[in-house]
Amino acid sequence: MADNSGDDPLAAQADKAATDGEAHADEAAEQDAHDRGGERKNRERPTGTTLELHSGHTLARRYRLEECVTRLDGFSSWRAVDEKLRRAVGVHILPADHPRTRSVLAAARSAALLGDPRFVQVLDAVEEDDLVYVVHEWLPDATELTALLAEGPLEAHDAYQLVSQLSQAMAAAHREGLAHLRLTPGAVLRSSTGQYRIRGLAVNAALRGISADRPQRTDTEAIGALLYAALTQRWPYESDAYGLSGLPKGVGLLAPDQVRAGVHRGLSELAMRALVNDGATASRQELPLTTPDELAKAVAAMPRVRPPEPAFTAPPEYQRTTYQQGTYGRASAHPGRPTQPVTMPPAPLESRTGKLLKWTVSALLIAALGLGSWQIADKLLDRGRPTDEPGNSRTTDEERNDKPKKPVPLAIQNAREFAPDGTAQNAEDAGNTHDDDAGSFWRTNSFRDGPDLHPKVKKGVGIVYDLGTEQDVTSAAIALRYGGDYTKIALYATDSLSPSGSVDSMKKIADGQSSATSLTLTATEPVRSRYVLLWMTAMPYAPDNNFSSAGYKQAITDVKFTG
Repeated sequence: MADNSGDDPLAAQADKAATDGEAHADEAAEQDAHDRGGERKNRERPTGTTLELHSGHTLARRYRLEECVTRLDGFSSWRAVDEKLRRAVGVHILPADHPRTRSVLAAARSAALLGDPRFVQVLDAVEEDDLVYVVHEWLPDATELTALLAEGPLEAHDAYQLVSQLSQAMAAAHREGLAHLRLTPGAVLRSSTGQYRIRGLAVNAALRGISADRPQRTDTEAIGALLYAALTQRWPYESDAYGLSGLPKGVGLLAPDQVRAGVHRGLSELAMRALVNDGATASRQELPLTTPDELAKAVAAMPRVRPPEPAFTAPPEYQRTTYQQGTYGRASAHPGRPTQPVTMPPAPLESRTGKLLKWTVSALLIAALGLGSWQIADKLLDRGRPTDEPGNSRTTDEERNDKPKKPVPLAIQNAREFAPDGTAQNAEDAGNTHDDDAGSFWRTNSFRDGPDLHPKVKKGVGIVYDLGTEQDVTSAAIALRYGGDYTKIALYATDSLSPSGSVDSMKKIADGQSSATSLTLTATEPVRSRYVLLWMTAMPYAPDNNFSSAGYKQAITDVKFTG
């Protein structure tokens, strides 16, 4: 599981060394206060010193501190519990008179306004008495990139997803005027669904007083360094960092595919273009990548790196027999067993008992042939008898319905959004999904986590369709607006446009998932119903648009049922 402090020990040491030269003047702060008519004693504390907090301390009667994960340069970071919402959170704490308090508060409030689910969200930023604290999400099911790289380099597909998602996220942040400036392996988390999240946007740099003349170049080079590390398990500089070995001294920056065999060539070139830029790709005459947006476009322009194919597993040894071609009459080798000679099959039966057995088998074959001939003759005679004669009947293919029925389109009479939790998505546009207009659609809201919806947030979203009368429903063809990741949809037979029961109580017709912009669901057998619920429980990540912010979302443009 991830250490969600937002800081790593190696980075902390580096930052401390960088800030040892900063002078912190000790100023006597005197405060006269009255508490219920009594005068409090004056108290003194050096400016910017770390407060003596401990586990169990509660902030604002809400955030209970559990474990200190970083204590550096006048601030501390904690894992805490939000006792009001009963969830884990992270908290950065500074003295109110810390020289960087104003910049930390401003950075936290700006990051909170971004609201992009690709970043760990700032939940609160408060100045209270002599403390300032910033509360952020804590993701217990996520893993730091530092931990992932400790196990080895990433597969090409995972590295491709890393650079694609990070560059797109930081491009969106820079469009809003926000930079990270401290994008290290400890600031990147991968969720259990394979999505990457960035923590500490603007705040981590403000806590340490870090600034940059060219913030977009700084963040782009940082993404390039992360991609380099993901491909090689080496840090692209001479010094060791974040648990990774640096490059050999004096040889300069080597391309990832020169450091490790089997590295994807296109990803190796991207890392070099984002990292150094000056002469690193002169042989290819490629332009440097100096902004996250340029990097995101370069990733999108290269052929998509697909996940590795699942390894083929040979069938168990016991499925083989000695009668397979090439094994009959030879010894079969089994691991751990001595090889035994196989006895050749015996010669044809020539004994007295064998001859008797042959005559018996011949007699049975003759009797069987005679019985079969009699049955054929009886069938031929049946054809000449009247069909209404008692005891006789004739069944044709049409009467048996042996021929498969041709699929018949089922007309949709009406549609209504189904929101059992009372929170609708886009109820007024449910009819756009069966109007034969590819340009109109019904859309969901944008969710922070995905592709699968979190049951505690939303169990699913859907639309109920009215077919006019009871019909045998066999399949549905669904046109979607967004591809990528995957979309999960199931069909259920229900009792009305406003179902009275839960989804679990309905009869399932079919289900499936797709990473494309279309999905066809086919039932194993027809289900008879007038009302059909289309229930969506997973949706891909899509960028922001005129309707909603970037996140996990989907839109349905057309639905057609057949029976």
